[in-house]
Amino acid sequence: MLTEQSLRAWIRDLRSGKRRPAELLERLSRLPYENLGFARLDTHRRLRRGLPEVIFCEGKQPDHLIAIAQRLSRHESLVLLTRLSASMAQVLQQAIPGFRYEALSRLGFIRSPQARTRLKGLVAVVSAGTSDLAVAEEAAKTLELIGSRVLRLYDVGVAGLHRLLEHWQALRSARVIVVVAGMEGALASVVGGLVSCPVVAVPTSVGYGASFEGIAPLLTMLNSCAPGVGVVNIDNGFGAAYLAHIINCPAKRSAPTRR
Repeated sequence: MLTEQSLRAWIRDLRSGKRRPAELLERLSRLPYENLGFARLDTHRRLRRGLPEVIFCEGKQPDHLIAIAQRLSRHESLVLLTRLSASMAQVLQQAIPGFRYEALSRLGFIRSPQARTRLKGLVAVVSAGTSDLAVAEEAAKTLELIGSRVLRLYDVGVAGLHRLLEHWQALRSARVIVVVAGMEGALASVVGGLVSCPVVAVPTSVGYGASFEGIAPLLTMLNSCAPGVGVVNIDNGFGAAYLAHIINCPAKRSAPTRR
């Protein structure tokens, strides 16, 4: 368990040369969570993964969400909440100063005033139609909040392929591309065949009955004939953004500790 006394001892060992910096980082990455009784907050996730814990809001009680968000904000310069309804967002805005909400993406966030994230690299977020915008914006806004520069190309589905081809050069400048599509989900394969970078495909639950609420585009994307296309779950814009950010901005690893 991390205490002020043990942390001071580790720092003294680091200064005296008894411990290597990589060893201290390794120990810190395995430290415990903060127990709120109803939730256990992983306050060291940024150290292990490069990004902090994110709050998934569906199914959570308002008082629990408030407590989790407030406590995480003590540890992190950014607290991100996904799948947040407008009604729940109003409750959080009343309880937490500085809380912000994006209605289309259903993202809420708390960002400390001194936090100024410099956007890096380039991730293109491409959507097939305007009915896919909510999932596309969940991906795009998440990417921007966690530090990736984003190019939005919306409503460029395969029913009018010339709309996509107009931006061919822009697509090729991206380090990774997130493709969001419902219906038959063919856009991911088309984009994957045009570019050399990884493509993260997001099937959406948009479409008529035979799309089976996203199952049809999911299967199409999983069976893509274009190599280099990976697929996340249905409507999972956040998951696509997280993966795309890791590809766009790979974490710097410390040298392993010698034993």
